[in-house]
Amino acid sequence: MEESSICFSTSETNDTNDTGESNNEDNVFVQHRSCVRTRICLIGDLQNDDRIVEAAKTFDVPIVFSETGSEFLNDGSCDTIFVTREFGGPVFDAIHQSEQRIVGPTVLLDCAEKKDDLPKNSRPQYCRAMLGLNICFTGFRKREDLNRLMQLIHFMGGSIRKDMGSKITHLIANSRGGDKYLYAATFRVPIMSEAWVHACWEQRNVVGMSAVSPEMMSYKHKPFYSAFVSFFGFPEEERQHMTEVLLENGGVAVDLEDPTCTHVVVDESAVQNVPEKTPAKAFVVKVEWFWSSVQNEACAAEKEYLFEDYLEELMSPQGKISSSPQSTSSASRARKRKRLRDGVRLVESPSIHKRRSSVSDAAFLSMSGSFLDCSTNSEKGALQNLELDSSIVTPQKGASPRHQVFLELVQTEQNYVGILHTIMMLFKDPLEEMTEKGDTLLNNTELKIIFGNLPPIYEVHSNMLLELRETALHWKEESSIGKIILKYVPELTRAYPSFVNFFENTKEMLVKCDQTKPRFHAFLKICQTRPECGRQSLQELLIRPVQRLPSISLLLSDILKHTSKSNADHSALEQALGAVREVMTHINEDKRRTEGQLVIFDIFNEIENCPPLLVSSHRSFIVRCDVIELADGLSGRGDSLVFFLFSDTMEVCKKRSKAFKSPNVTGSLHSMKMTKPYKHICLLPLSTIKRVIDIQETNDCRNAFCLRCRNNQEFSERQYSFAMADEEADKMSFLRTLCRQIANTVCRTDTESFFSTQDSSALDLDTSDVVYGSLSKAFKRTKQKVGRAFSFNKTPSKLKRAVSTMMSPFGSTSNLTPASQLAQMRLASCNNLNELGTSPVKSETSYVAPMSVQPTRKNKAPPLNVSSLRRL
Repeated sequence: MEESSICFSTSETNDTNDTGESNNEDNVFVQHRSCVRTRICLIGDLQNDDRIVEAAKTFDVPIVFSETGSEFLNDGSCDTIFVTREFGGPVFDAIHQSEQRIVGPTVLLDCAEKKDDLPKNSRPQYCRAMLGLNICFTGFRKREDLNRLMQLIHFMGGSIRKDMGSKITHLIANSRGGDKYLYAATFRVPIMSEAWVHACWEQRNVVGMSAVSPEMMSYKHKPFYSAFVSFFGFPEEERQHMTEVLLENGGVAVDLEDPTCTHVVVDESAVQNVPEKTPAKAFVVKVEWFWSSVQNEACAAEKEYLFEDYLEELMSPQGKISSSPQSTSSASRARKRKRLRDGVRLVESPSIHKRRSSVSDAAFLSMSGSFLDCSTNSEKGALQNLELDSSIVTPQKGASPRHQVFLELVQTEQNYVGILHTIMMLFKDPLEEMTEKGDTLLNNTELKIIFGNLPPIYEVHSNMLLELRETALHWKEESSIGKIILKYVPELTRAYPSFVNFFENTKEMLVKCDQTKPRFHAFLKICQTRPECGRQSLQELLIRPVQRLPSISLLLSDILKHTSKSNADHSALEQALGAVREVMTHINEDKRRTEGQLVIFDIFNEIENCPPLLVSSHRSFIVRCDVIELADGLSGRGDSLVFFLFSDTMEVCKKRSKAFKSPNVTGSLHSMKMTKPYKHICLLPLSTIKRVIDIQETNDCRNAFCLRCRNNQEFSERQYSFAMADEEADKMSFLRTLCRQIANTVCRTDTESFFSTQDSSALDLDTSDVVYGSLSKAFKRTKQKVGRAFSFNKTPSKLKRAVSTMMSPFGSTSNLTPASQLAQMRLASCNNLNELGTSPVKSETSYVAPMSVQPTRKNKAPPLNVSSLRRL
């Protein structure tokens, strides 16, 4: 789009000179006025406005009144400031032509309120809505329209400049394109519509109104203003999404053959030729143009994203990049694409895949659909010398199976480090640089949650890759692979837990920012189109660290199979394999402890008057159980109680029928507060429980049990009897779990000594009304109100932080050392290594614990699975 054909005169546009100083004419004007007395003249009906008169009095100068002000025009004894409501007509023109100072009532009120001086230059000023703004125009062809806009801007205290520069605060555009438009888009100068000026003028009587308020900035031009866009080659779902984004950003979606079409956006990954029947004047651009415009909030320069240029780069012979005005950037991009294609051919070489082994699927878990070239940039860090080299990863004819599997390890490690390198250089570093420059897509907290735990992993694998590649360059059958792995086990142990523990937080924050921040969403889309990214989303790339250690474990296991016991590396490989599995066990246990501690905080917040000592770093949550008390030992016969079983104690609380709102002492509606759903009864240490008694099932006694406890204060024993709140609950599973925790607390191995089975008559327990009497009614009524039945994976409704839907593959079925025995107790949401090796890895796995009891009643809330709890 060509620039405006209207020429500005210096007197009309330049309010200040290049140094920012006032014009000489205004300086002379101010000096002349400073030598004489000042007075305020209220024109017309302003003399009857008490608010205006009171404001004028605050300046401590004489005040005169006049219908037209003509009698004061030629009075040189005073510097008269004329205040008029009309900025137009004979009265205004006569005063303005006499070069008198004119202000509007809004300026008078605003200056009086802020105790500022009235404007001292000769330019009329009605309000100060645009005070301090430097404005430039582009795309206007009608002089009368432009002159009117300039006049209104001056009346509102703004300044106008002819040329774009660092001092320009706003650009008013009547069309897309042009040098000024591109300058504003590049340096993020707001590009406004002419309606912005008119909207500000309509609000000129509002004291304190600002042209840069959020309300007025809504008149900012949207990126696709006056653009008619057609999408070509995209899947239907993606096309619909892009159409929605286009409409939100001021564009119009049209068909390819529509003569009004101005842009054709092409999916270059699916289209190999320029679409036929494209309108002659339409720009055919890559998808990156679309998302760059959204991110920058302005239409990007089409010439930088032309699809034809992309095809020319792709088809150019090696070393013969076509010369063009953008030859330098084109050649650079072509070289990057060549390296990417060479890398793909190398990785997909038949010599790599001709051997089929048990590890063939898992070996490439860390690879993307389009393999990444980790050396597309000579960035600082360990990757600057990691160029793909076929002599390193391509086995020679007759290579041993051990050598081939080792090359698979090197190749997958190289691809994995390439993915980490892409995340760091393509996503993390640009976002941090934009934040430092003030162009914030994500704040520091969001950046830390998403990327903060990744650098240590990137560093350790980059260093390990260098040693693996060195070994591959100087390969011998006696080369020690195990020693290299063992060297980096301590660093792997330190690097991975923080990433895995908070991976769910990372994913949730990424999804939240993607959905709520359009510019960040556009940034992710732009990165996804880059060849370095392999057309994978950031969320898909971030799952790779979770998958990498199981892949290394399987590859090491396969290398060990092909290493003879006489080889000096055999023993080191065994140690390395065991160490990697120990790392996975440590990560799994650390994740379990972390999630267990988060659960304790949530439980504490759910219980009214809960003792603070419940929250402890050495304590972990085990299970919850809903019961009905059969006696009056704790709360009362028939009351609904909840047991929160921990590793060394049990919180007993009463469950309220519902969490209701109640006013505070003032009784006002605004002071209503939510009552917690549970009320603390007692904290029962497991060391005080002497016996867990299972009451035999009869027709009138079901799901009942007793706890015989020692009362240390009274030196006596007390017996508490309960019944499960739901007949479908597994009573024996809870009782066995409780006995195991008691035994662990008192450091005993004979768990069965704490458990016994007795008849209700032997315990003097009256259960005659458990089913048929009044307690039966209370029991049934409570069942309808209970939120969920007893289960090993059920927690209060707000314990959402304990829910872990992520796939955690760090469970292990191997039992190499005593310290790794816990590896057989995998997380509820985990897949074991065998599953990872025989099926494609998914980013999420939904797992239902076998002890879950799904509710069947309408009044019951759906259960919430705590996937982080181990089934003991």
